[in-house]
Amino acid sequence: MTVSQRIWLSPQAYERLQVELSTLRDLIATEAASDSDENEVAVQRARQARIQHIHDILLYAVVGENPADDGVAEPGMVLTVRYDQSGEIETFLLGVRGAEYGDLEVYSVNSPLGEAIVGARPGEHRSYPVPSGEAVPVTLISAVPFGMHVPTAG
Repeated sequence: MTVSQRIWLSPQAYERLQVELSTLRDLIATEAASDSDENEVAVQRARQARIQHIHDILLYAVVGENPADDGVAEPGMVLTVRYDQSGEIETFLLGVRGAEYGDLEVYSVNSPLGEAIVGARPGEHRSYPVPSGEAVPVTLISAVPFGMHVPTAG
């Protein structure tokens, strides 16, 4: 993950990451891996990597500051898009993967869709690449700050 930019987080996501970081640090401190057990060593390395990842997120976090309600797609906005080829509509948070936001799907600004849609305004068409090399056209329908988003019943 490139963290040269500020990372938007809700206060709840920030708190969850703080708790996870504390838990992982406690596990590292209390469960010393034996060099002879490859499984334990792998688990400790995975924990260390997750600790570093969480640390990087928290270091650059902007917590609870909703972006301006200007309709522009940016981190911290709940976006509704239409996939132009299928007509399917999807609503998701443009944020940080690994910081849960309830039932709301999260797309990173570093994902292909996230990179393509950042800066778009409602009605604007963009496209993003998929592994097959095809460009998938998408239209931004709306962008609402996370704190102002009202989930739909379903």
